[in-house]
Amino acid sequence: MAITEIEDRITDIINQDNPDQFIFDFLSVYDFPKSTITKLRKGTNNLAKIPGEVYLKNRLYYKRTDHDLMQSFVDVKDKVNQLGSKPRYIMVTDFKNVLAEDTKTGDTLDVEFERLPQKFEFFLAWNGIEKADFDKENPADIRAAERFAKLYDVVVKDNPEATRHGLNLFLIRVLFCLFAEDTDIFEKNLFTNRLKELTKQDGSDLDSFIDDLFSVLDIEKDKRLADTPSWLADFPYVDGDLFKDPHEHLKFTEHSRKLIIDAGEKLEWDQINPDILGSMIQAVASEDSRSHLGMHYTSVPNIMKVIKPLFLDDLRQAFEDAKGNETKLNELYDRIGNIKFMDPACGSGNFLIITYKELRQLEIDILKELNRMGIATMYVPSVTLDQFYGIEIDDFACDVTRLSLWIAEHQMNKQLHKEIADAVRPTLPLQHAGAIVCGNALRTDWNGVLPHGENDEVYLFGNPPYLGSKKQANIQKDDLKKVFLHTNVKYKKVDYISGWFALGVEYIRHTRAELGFVTTNSITQGEQIYLLWPFFLEQVQISFAYTSFKWGNNAKGNAGVTVEIIGLTDASRQVDKKIMHNNYVQKVENISPYITDGQNVIVKANKSNINELPKMVMGSMPRDGGYLILNAEEVKTLKDQGVDPTIIRRYVGANEFLNSKERFCLWMNKSQYLDNLRSVDLSNRIKRVKEYRLNSKADSTQQAANTPWSFVQKGEYVSNYGYELDNSYMTIIIPEVSSENRLYVPMGVVDSSTIVFNKAMAIYKADLWLLGILQSRMHMAWLDFVGGKLETRYNYSSTLVYNTFPVPNLSTRRKNEIEDLVWKILDIRDEEGGTLAELYGSPLAEKNPKPMNPRLLAAHQELDQVVDRAYRDRPFKDDNERLSLLLNMYSQKVNEEK
Repeated sequence: MAITEIEDRITDIINQDNPDQFIFDFLSVYDFPKSTITKLRKGTNNLAKIPGEVYLKNRLYYKRTDHDLMQSFVDVKDKVNQLGSKPRYIMVTDFKNVLAEDTKTGDTLDVEFERLPQKFEFFLAWNGIEKADFDKENPADIRAAERFAKLYDVVVKDNPEATRHGLNLFLIRVLFCLFAEDTDIFEKNLFTNRLKELTKQDGSDLDSFIDDLFSVLDIEKDKRLADTPSWLADFPYVDGDLFKDPHEHLKFTEHSRKLIIDAGEKLEWDQINPDILGSMIQAVASEDSRSHLGMHYTSVPNIMKVIKPLFLDDLRQAFEDAKGNETKLNELYDRIGNIKFMDPACGSGNFLIITYKELRQLEIDILKELNRMGIATMYVPSVTLDQFYGIEIDDFACDVTRLSLWIAEHQMNKQLHKEIADAVRPTLPLQHAGAIVCGNALRTDWNGVLPHGENDEVYLFGNPPYLGSKKQANIQKDDLKKVFLHTNVKYKKVDYISGWFALGVEYIRHTRAELGFVTTNSITQGEQIYLLWPFFLEQVQISFAYTSFKWGNNAKGNAGVTVEIIGLTDASRQVDKKIMHNNYVQKVENISPYITDGQNVIVKANKSNINELPKMVMGSMPRDGGYLILNAEEVKTLKDQGVDPTIIRRYVGANEFLNSKERFCLWMNKSQYLDNLRSVDLSNRIKRVKEYRLNSKADSTQQAANTPWSFVQKGEYVSNYGYELDNSYMTIIIPEVSSENRLYVPMGVVDSSTIVFNKAMAIYKADLWLLGILQSRMHMAWLDFVGGKLETRYNYSSTLVYNTFPVPNLSTRRKNEIEDLVWKILDIRDEEGGTLAELYGSPLAEKNPKPMNPRLLAAHQELDQVVDRAYRDRPFKDDNERLSLLLNMYSQKVNEEK
């Protein structure tokens, strides 16, 4: 049930004015079975025997009273203290006020009876939700968003001809008025009271009221017309362009009028968080986002991960260094008033709002330090809204950003006066933000939005849209084409967010400006590295980075997405560089595009193996409509018809290999096919293969209809093993895609008669020590960083991962040692039973992690130690160290070849 539904139900119960039934109706709002409440009404499970009292064991002791409320509460509390098992809540009311206590937490509630709906969360433990957990969900913001969602739906339904812009602007303006009357910008309840007093209950004249009010709010008091109605005199001049455009006339009803009044009377606007509310209000007007109210904002801790290393840590350190020094404090005060900030994908303004509030707090702290030193200062504002800029494609989001910034400004004005009593900064008239531009950021001149010179202190930040190359619409491909028009970047293959990085690089190069963007880790993995970073690194350097972590918000159930944070600055600047991991900060000389400590080595896909190892190829592809593939029952049928068993082979791909599934295929050349035509079933299958291929749109598949008995692509199997049955060799099999939640990608061997199909990779005639190298932690680190991901899963590529992986020269003794450990791993797999998917588990999964088999894990770790020693004598601290060494080895190998 939504918050507003709970509040409205309790309001209805209060308005019914039925004291005898109140407590039963009140309990029905919460998660009590109907049977429990029915029995309670009848008195069968009411353990209290005094009229007017209700005692539901372990849940509630309630009393209604006509006498002194406090004394009645004390009496009930004494009674409860004598009980063997205490009820969770005590509640006493005289229907004018309510006193309650949570006996578990000791929290108390003292509220007017009519205000009980707004305090419903006090009793949420009945629903299994502790109030502290509910408070983390920012209930004031959720309440506001839910109430405005209702209002918006009603107004939209009543005004089918209205423009979206007009509706959105109305919503923003009403929201401001409600906030203003609750936070001392307007007189207390001025907007709601005037609306109640001066408009008809049926809402027929509400549009005229709104039009008159919105018109006058943009006119200075001394410039208003002489015949301006007297009821408008108490409303101040607002400005800020919020009320500049004319109000679009709308139809209102009794229902919509009541919803506006409810929003004014039932919401506590002084408790909202503008950085959160803005995103939620934006979701109200976004048809595809309505179901996610409360999930469209970024948590403050995550925003701080961007702005702290980008500029805030430096400013705070400058403040610490300036303490006790008047000159340095004043210089810092002036500096923070001159910095400019821009979010070129600002959404509803989260980053801008948090940054504004942090700078305003630093401004306050500087003034407090000057006062502590006994230096008399007259307050002159330093940080202003005109330092903050944004670009956003959604026009309503732009309006929300401006509104949220004004709310944040008012809150910080109050904070200033609270901490420095004689410092006053009026909120009205509203100040203008630098520029919140509605437009496509990839087709907008950023320097036109925020002009900057070589030495201007400017910071770009934000969380641009991610969208992989295969999920982009034509218009997004065109955006990237425009961005990369005069470069060598293959724009059709890069992620959408790369456009923001490219324009950011252009904006900051040869200047003091810097940027920090949140990005999916795909931009620092796989082919994105060699497509993008040679271009970027010609102009900029990575100044700081956060390695992969889950990026989400505080909303319940939000899984988040795996991201990194990357900071960039001009290549010529001398800056301290650091990599932030989960639990520590690493200071480094250089940050590679793989977000590791090391040089800017970029691994590029290679058609041949740099170590001259055996060739890895994709498995064989039938393109047969399924008619060359068999299950066990179909195999039996063919053998009963006299088909040569040597043309029936085990057929294994990633799914079959990982989950021990049994499948077979027909594998034969023309003569073998002709020798087995006596089988009616085989003959019919080959006919259907031919029909399937002839109906294909692909020319190559149609041509393959001439050889319907054969796979279309044989994955170099024939050139290695031919068609005769031969089990004298081993084939290494590697799943093309595997879960990222495993510590190791399960790989293995199959005999040379097995056909590996195209959902797996194969190395024919392989030595077992090679499997040991590929199953090692060293290779896993390479796959993780260099290989890239398919969605979030490991995506194994022969050209990018296998062919580029550096392998040191191994002695025969070392190879034998590795082979022995591989046999040990294979034996443990057989002995432990179960599928490889089960044995390797998913220990890294956030939800329902399943451990890897302990014997198997120990054997892998033993193998890791041996392989690690083949690369260097001392142990590796982590995979980042492994990758740094491997990148250096790769660089040396490539340079030798050149």
